[in-house]
Amino acid sequence: MSAVSDAVPGTAPVGSGGISQSIRDSLVVAKRNLIRMSRIPEMVIFGLIQPVMFVILFTYVFGGSMKIGNTTDPQVYKNFLMAGIFAQTVTFATAGAGAGIADDMHKGLIDRFRSLPMARGAVLTGRTIADLVQTALTLAVLAAVALLVGWRLGSFQPTNIGKILGAFGLLLLLGYAFTWVGALIGLSVRTPEAATSGGLIWLFPVTFISNAFVDSSQMTPWLRHIADWNPFSATVQACRKLFGDPGVSMSQAWPMQHPVWASLIYSILIIVIFRTLAVRKYRNATA
Repeated sequence: MSAVSDAVPGTAPVGSGGISQSIRDSLVVAKRNLIRMSRIPEMVIFGLIQPVMFVILFTYVFGGSMKIGNTTDPQVYKNFLMAGIFAQTVTFATAGAGAGIADDMHKGLIDRFRSLPMARGAVLTGRTIADLVQTALTLAVLAAVALLVGWRLGSFQPTNIGKILGAFGLLLLLGYAFTWVGALIGLSVRTPEAATSGGLIWLFPVTFISNAFVDSSQMTPWLRHIADWNPFSATVQACRKLFGDPGVSMSQAWPMQHPVWASLIYSILIIVIFRTLAVRKYRNATA
């Protein structure tokens, strides 16, 4: 009997499995998404405009009126603000990631991937890697704009370049972690519009109940505790420390005392938890 007649109708081919195949398949999917982004330049352009607007608006509208420590000096606020803007930018990419996955599900593209002998988790991993590349590009442009409006690195010395790169690495790690949250949301809704809304609803309290834009010591005590233990706040504080502008946090909360370690632990935990949930959701959705 021929190999064709032996095949079971309606079943998808199964790949050889293993980590190597998963990596190859993830990179192929990531390349596909990057090519798609390059062919739709407005996606990248609009993704750059929003964070640039945040930098300009917060710097010139709120600068000089926000009290940081015991001063309202606009330059102090600029240096305080930028780490928060960077962190907000990488986390807001979550909404786009969720919408993209929801769009692929809605158009049936996921069913096409399912018919191929590829690792199941590679579809989501490749998508999140592509989103990480776009986030890195946005972050580079945003840093240049921040320097133009007056942001200054307190630790900008050749010996401290590693710390500065480490700060941007923590930002990208946080953005990648939150992208998996977006992936889970995108798999849980029916339309891209719902994924966008669902991806933003929870992001606003996470980013604003934090030390990103204001000194958390000026918050109501119960709200300050939430802000100090917020994973978002840990990354913001870590970046300020590595940039040479530790901020004014006098909190005794562990994440504020050890922000670099807290940022790493939070981000890794988010990736492990939400990647597991997202891949499981994907397998159930395509079963």
